[in-house]
Amino acid sequence: MSIYNIGRVCVKIAGRDAGKKCVVLSNVEGNLVLVDGETRRKNVNIKHLEPTEKVIEISENAEHSEVDKILSELGFNVWNRKSKPTTERPKQVRKVKDKTEKKPVKKVAKKKEDKISKKEEPKSEVKENIKEATKNEPAQNKNSDPTGLEKKE
Repeated sequence: MSIYNIGRVCVKIAGRDAGKKCVVLSNVEGNLVLVDGETRRKNVNIKHLEPTEKVIEISENAEHSEVDKILSELGFNVWNRKSKPTTERPKQVRKVKDKTEKKPVKKVAKKKEDKISKKEEPKSEVKENIKEATKNEPAQNKNSDPTGLEKKE
């Protein structure tokens, strides 16, 4: 029979609850026991507990309210959970574009047409100049190069 029976008052000697008093509520496994009291309700290794002489009559796996009532009669400060109030997170609101609004039409197409027409004008002038120049030149031999470049051997 273990010294860590149900109802045994112990002192925690390790962890963040070290130095606080607790009551064994049940044996969970070989080295683990469920404790509650000034500490958090938790499964604890028996190596982290120092048993005292006091044994309290309490049921196995008793609720925290029962443990609180019994330990407050003995003069222990019982750890009570302080839950934060739940608040609703604000929902993310997406920006909605108005479909009724029409964006101004850009005049990009007209600018491109203007550029194209400006580029075409010099080419047509150049072609006309070439035609006039060929009319004025005497006819070339059929054997000669049409580009006007002759190969020299």
